[in-house]
Amino acid sequence: MIESLPESADAEPPTGAPARKAAFAFILMTLLLDVMSLGLIIPVWPQLLLHFLGSMANGGWWVGLSGTTWALMQFFCQPIAGALSDKFGRRPVILASNLGTGVDYLVMATAPGLWWLLVGRIVSGITSSSIGTGFAYVADVSPPEKRAARFGLLGAVFGLGFMLGPALGAVLGDPRFAASLPGTALRLHGDWRLPFFVAAVFSLLNFCYGLLVLPESLPAERRDGFKWSKANPLGSLQLLRSHSDLLPLASVLFFAQLAHYVLQTVFTLYAAAQFHWGPAEIGAVMVGFGLCGVIVQGGLTGPAVKALGERRAIAIGLTCGAAGLLTFALAPAWPIFLIGVPVMSLWGLAGPSTQSLMSGRVSVSEQGKLQGANQGLVSIAGLIGPALYGSVYALFNDRWKSLGLPGAPFVVGAGVLLVAMLISLWAARDAGRREAEAGAA
Repeated sequence: MIESLPESADAEPPTGAPARKAAFAFILMTLLLDVMSLGLIIPVWPQLLLHFLGSMANGGWWVGLSGTTWALMQFFCQPIAGALSDKFGRRPVILASNLGTGVDYLVMATAPGLWWLLVGRIVSGITSSSIGTGFAYVADVSPPEKRAARFGLLGAVFGLGFMLGPALGAVLGDPRFAASLPGTALRLHGDWRLPFFVAAVFSLLNFCYGLLVLPESLPAERRDGFKWSKANPLGSLQLLRSHSDLLPLASVLFFAQLAHYVLQTVFTLYAAAQFHWGPAEIGAVMVGFGLCGVIVQGGLTGPAVKALGERRAIAIGLTCGAAGLLTFALAPAWPIFLIGVPVMSLWGLAGPSTQSLMSGRVSVSEQGKLQGANQGLVSIAGLIGPALYGSVYALFNDRWKSLGLPGAPFVVGAGVLLVAMLISLWAARDAGRREAEAGAA
């Protein structure tokens, strides 16, 4: 949605410097709490599904259905939220998101059945679609020379939230922690519901805080009317069709995103069923994923790309990702599974290099549209991935259990990554030639 602000992006917002700093801090806190709230519930999903279904194998169908439903709401509602913020301002859209998300977590915490949880996922997909509005707010209140650094800080906050959220969820979901709480209300609900209550508190407190301190960043004279052409979820993909040299790299990005959904969809189910991990173990491993990701993307990517070149960095990153997923699929015991974590984390070399090559193929004025198109690809992968991997998990752990491959979804994900790697070798061939010529010179 940032690309929809060509007139106001470089303009000074109608607030003073202290207000701008407070507003930016609020957006950082909003994103941190949003991501933490999502991560809080991940370690307790197996307990939740087992509570309602009595079978972890059947959980694959429900995880796939809920994930696809959430992504479908995101796909349609993200551009609508951006268009609404262009017309009515950023503040009401962001605050409505915080309030709606808090209420939604309360609904899921008290859900009497799986269908209520599915309703909660629908609401969650709608209310969390305004994250892009937060990025637009930062563009509004940031001077041009600080904008890149602030967007980098937003990315770091996302990583921090995905580390802290599962860690806190693991503690809250531990039966020993719930048993230590005073009173009986939470214990009667079951310890797996506690992270939902805490996630609701985070979102509602953030709504109250924003109601008091968050100023509007988009003045009325710079607002735009609501246009369905801007709210079209497929409109941003037109750029990829207009640049034929972008399509192969866009395919690499799409397949890599599609493969990534295997972790979000079945990791908790697989770990609970295969290694009998509870919320504490799942949360600890997710923190490990986060730490390795921060090390690779924050420390290794720059030197690796400088030494290897973008084309080889993409190929090596995707190959390591596939090797890590295969390790997860075939691990006979949890120590072998853990070996796959740092190996798979090298996958992080591929994303920035792919983005860099794509950015070099469009003009300066098209950079925003390119990012919108990339987000469209991520949304489409989100529509396919949960249903694909959830179904494969359910089949290989129930109807096809005799084949002895409970980690089949990770095998499928590894195959998707290898397809992406092969496409990347062809798509980035011009970059490979330039790197070879530079080395010869």
